[in-house]
This record gives sequence, C-alpha cells and structure tokens, in this order.
Amino acid sequence: MIEFWEFALRLACALVLGALVGVERQWRARLAGLRTNALVATGAALFVLLAVNTPGEVSPTRIAAQVVSGIGFLGAGVILRDGVNVRGINTAATIWCAAAVGVLAGSGLYLGALMGALAVVAANVVLRPIAHRIESRPANASSEVETVYRLRAVCRGDQEAHVRPLLLQALSSGGFRLRSLHSEDLDEEGTRVEVEAELTAVGRADATLEQAVSRLSLEPGVSSVHWRAMEEVGV
Repeated sequence: MIEFWEFALRLACALVLGALVGVERQWRARLAGLRTNALVATGAALFVLLAVNTPGEVSPTRIAAQVVSGIGFLGAGVILRDGVNVRGINTAATIWCAAAVGVLAGSGLYLGALMGALAVVAANVVLRPIAHRIESRPANASSEVETVYRLRAVCRGDQEAHVRPLLLQALSSGGFRLRSLHSEDLDEEGTRVEVEAELTAVGRADATLEQAVSRLSLEPGVSSVHWRAMEEVGV
C-alpha cells in the first residue's frame, strides 16, 4: 500500500505527462489529441496503482502487461484507410507510448516517465521534417518517376501506313508505353502527314528514345522527326 499523497502524485504525473504528449497531436489536429493521450496515460497509471495497492499482489507488472496488449484496440480505432494510403499509424503509436508513460508514472518512476514523454514529443516534432525530407528524395528516383514524351514525325502521305508500324515497333522495343497515336494531314492534298505519338517511360529514357528516333529518321519517306519530354509524374 502507498500513502494517499503518493497515489495522487503518481496520478498527477501521469495526467500531466500524458497531456504533454497529446499537445503535439492536438496542435496537428489529429484524431487522438491532448485529452485522449492524457486519459490513456491516466488510465494506465490507475491500473498500475490498483496492482500496487492490492494486498498480496506480488507482481504488479502483470497489470502493465495487460495495459500494453489492451491499448492496441484503442490504437486501431485511429488508423484509417484512405484509398491506397493508411493514415493514423503515428497517432496510434503515440497512444501506445502515452500508455507506457502512464505505466511508468503509476509505478513511481517519475524521471523515467518524464524522459519517456519528452522522447515521444521529440520523435513527433524533431523527426517529422527529417522523415518528410527522406520521403521527398526516393532512394531510386528512376523507378519512382514516370516521364511523358511527345514524338512527332513528318512523312509523305503514301508512306504513312509504313511509318506508323515502324514507329510502334521502335517504341515497343525501347520499353515505352504508348498513350496515344494519331495522324494529321499537313496540306490539302495529303502529300505530307504528321504522325504524333504520346508515350511514357519509367524514369528518364531520353537516350533510348533518341536511338529510336534516329532509326526512324533514316526512312526514305520521313522528312523530320523530333521529340520532347512533357512532364514527370510520381508513380
């Protein structure tokens, strides 16, 4: 059994440190904010204090173990699926850590509880910009970016039926994915035709496209071929 003032001190420590952990979540308008984390820490401390004040209880850590497993149900409630993305995992982890802070405070380990709360806040505040910086620089940029190209070839009207399959063959052998292909007469007589293709490639494939264009430009009926990269999008 512990004295009343000791009980109140441990409970207050859990409440204050839980609220400290929740301030950052509340500031960022997360689902589990100041009150939720304060209540989680307070509840965890109360369970531990129950074990401490139970006569004949030789292992109060058993209650702490139940808190660790039971808090997972609460954490699962803040995890949301948004399309292919999953949100709320960091908030759920914060709730789990708040419970740990409450367990430490309820056990009378005030310094450990304070250090734990500060560590959780530091992880959410200090590591956040570092994580965003790493996310903005993928390890393999060429595999994370898709480039859109536009290719135009001008040929004689009677060679259009020959140039189109040659163009498709050159692009398919280079690993490009065709998005659109169409032809347009450049004069009323139809003696000159422009064949335009829009295609995509994973990463930048400028050299490969240039090789395909060079082979196509050698055809007798082709008067000009040119291409340009339109945009890069994340995949």
